[in-house]
Amino acid sequence: MLRFIVLALGLVISLPLTAPSASAQDSRLRRLDTGEQSKGWEAVGRLDLAGRGFCTGALIAPDLVLTAAHCLFDSKDGSRFNTSDIEFQAGLRNGRAEAYRQVRRVVMHPSYRFEGPITAERVRNDLALLQLAHPIRNGSIEPYRVMRDAGAGDRVGVVSYAHDRAEAPSVQDICAVKGQQQGVFILTCDVDYGSSGAPVFSMSGGVPRIVSVISAKAEAEGEKVALGSQLDASIELLRAQLKSGVGVARPVVKRGNSAAQKTSAGTGAKFISVGD
Repeated sequence: MLRFIVLALGLVISLPLTAPSASAQDSRLRRLDTGEQSKGWEAVGRLDLAGRGFCTGALIAPDLVLTAAHCLFDSKDGSRFNTSDIEFQAGLRNGRAEAYRQVRRVVMHPSYRFEGPITAERVRNDLALLQLAHPIRNGSIEPYRVMRDAGAGDRVGVVSYAHDRAEAPSVQDICAVKGQQQGVFILTCDVDYGSSGAPVFSMSGGVPRIVSVISAKAEAEGEKVALGSQLDASIELLRAQLKSGVGVARPVVKRGNSAAQKTSAGTGAKFISVGD
């Protein structure tokens, strides 16, 4: 058995020797600079966090964005961002988004805790749904469906923003599910600060469906890996919370086109680096 030790998470991950590793089989990141390149990925967007950082998110309904729960917190002091200070910028590339929407309400997985030690449970529950102030009904922006059946050895893809590619998303068409343990996917996908909340897609049947959400990056036996939440029944749980009225609804304050004011100086992503 090949053992991957991620010390910062307190995880010892055992995988078969045949588990795929990052190799020539994994595609390189490809920046999506034009409308033609971005076709089909417009529902992935950048989440601006009070102008102090950003994460990645994806539409799963005209008014719902799926992302990582830790993106809702300021990594410097642990405080929650005001809901009205979060903006979803759908398909943002080179200073312009397909749609800008403020957030009306947020719900996190009820078992997620930002404070305290980083554990497998924390990564597994690192999920949030953001309800937009107004639905995005744009013919070019189609929300993604969510599925649960990804497993070890499956090929997946990821679309994300990051600190060094903050103004346009990049897609990695092919990376792999190295394994899963305790509700956490171990992925060979190339992620960095700002990629938190990025959707991980199954490409089976030629239709992208979200199977995981990027929570962290780590290092296992000298190899960089990404950690994602296994969605199982979590999305239904989050939807039920919204339906039942859970989540803080804050007044929506009108803001200008904030994309022109953003920089990539900081990110809201909280990643894990181990092995140094």
